[in-house]
Amino acid sequence: MAIKKFKPTTPGRRGMTVTDYSVLSKVAPERSLLEPMKHNSGRNNTGRITVRHHGGGNRTKYRVIDFKRSKLDVPATVKTLEYDPNRSAHIALIQYEDGTKSYIIAPEGLKVGDVVMSGPNADIKPGNCLPFSAIPVGTVIHNIELYPGKGAQLVRSAGNMAQLMAKENGYALVRLPSGEMRNVPLNCVATVGQVGNIDHENVNLGKAGRKRHMGWRPTARGSVMNPCDHPHGGGEGKSPVGRPGPVTPWGKPALGYKTRKHHNRSDKFIVKRANG
Repeated sequence: MAIKKFKPTTPGRRGMTVTDYSVLSKVAPERSLLEPMKHNSGRNNTGRITVRHHGGGNRTKYRVIDFKRSKLDVPATVKTLEYDPNRSAHIALIQYEDGTKSYIIAPEGLKVGDVVMSGPNADIKPGNCLPFSAIPVGTVIHNIELYPGKGAQLVRSAGNMAQLMAKENGYALVRLPSGEMRNVPLNCVATVGQVGNIDHENVNLGKAGRKRHMGWRPTARGSVMNPCDHPHGGGEGKSPVGRPGPVTPWGKPALGYKTRKHHNRSDKFIVKRANG
């Protein structure tokens, strides 16, 4: 998918780029698959900011995505390719032969009119969902389940893909986009192909207003605050943080702070970590 540029008619337009949406279907989203979204951001009922840096933005509705693909061996036709304001990837509206409609993450190369299917008998082509036991080694995949029947949890954002490296002892060895090598049960499912909208990471917002449209409010650096407002604040001129590392306004480590549990039950499935 291409990136669209603009003539520098204003300072904001000069470096601004957008995804080329011409490949998407110009239709309204399927109303039966929309749900309201409640935004907990900004100020509370007393006027105090309780969630920093969030607020405003365009009103959006949640698109219900089928991450389980549990309708087995029933062909489904791609009706539309649509924009989803809640994720970086585009989504596809599919309609099964029995009339049921659902949204799925649109993989690279999927077009309107294509037929997709889920189940162990499906072909190895983009958009089809199969258990790991039926996927050949070396296949590029996304939408990976970690626990059978729970639905896809890994590799769902624009341009991402993982690769099936090996199968042994009831587990599939998967190389994730981070470089992590992880074992996944063979009865978990994954979708063939790479997530679409590959150029999403190359989009330049161009102006602060576009960030506001997304629901982000301005962020002030701690080093420009007073000491009563932030641990980094105070000092004459540009001052260092005065600590071994940067911290949040409440004194917790801000960068490189590992939040994973020390004895996570899924540690045994990680063969090689992303950081080596």
